[in-house]
Amino acid sequence: MLTWVQLAMDLAGVFFFAMSGSLLAARRRFDIVGSLMLGACVGLGGGILRDLVIGQGVPHAFASPVYLLPPVLATLLVYRFAASEHRYRNALTAFDAAGMALFCISGTQIALEAGLNPVASAVLGLISAVGGGVIRDVVANEDPQLFHPRGLYAIAALLGAGLTSAAASVGWMNAWTGLGIAVLVFALRMLSLYYRWEIPLAARRPGERGREHRSVGTAS
Repeated sequence: MLTWVQLAMDLAGVFFFAMSGSLLAARRRFDIVGSLMLGACVGLGGGILRDLVIGQGVPHAFASPVYLLPPVLATLLVYRFAASEHRYRNALTAFDAAGMALFCISGTQIALEAGLNPVASAVLGLISAVGGGVIRDVVANEDPQLFHPRGLYAIAALLGAGLTSAAASVGWMNAWTGLGIAVLVFALRMLSLYYRWEIPLAARRPGERGREHRSVGTAS
């Protein structure tokens, strides 16, 4: 059973992720049903993966109807207010980063309470944070953000999950600590995009070395 803090964090993460899915649906000119489906995929996908791995039985997303409210709300908000197409990408990125920041914390905490060790809990927190986004991008036929070299995505989520696991292990984890970690993860993700920080490619090509050095710390 989730505490009210964990439930609130989980639902907020579902909402932010669902907003990113509905915004992507609007950008791709899907209908409102497609917007709801895509929002639900990204909002609930990471949590379902987490619950299946820890052997939750019926995932929280299916056991509690309240989890269906954030995707519905996100769909309606995007339908009503997302009129400027050129703003979709920036808003999508911000909502995605906020959802990731919350899910890496809630996923790690739930894994710890299920009896997983701190390292495994941090890995599951990472999966919770990036899983929904990968599902969203694949369903919408987009290149997954997880695999883009520009911007710290998985690294930011893993940092948040690791800090959560470490704080919980020493008894420092509370609502304020969680908020601080979430702000740090969100800020790191957004700053990495603004300054165009890049992580090395899987295989460096000739001439890549100089470009990699120039890309770090270069404002857009």
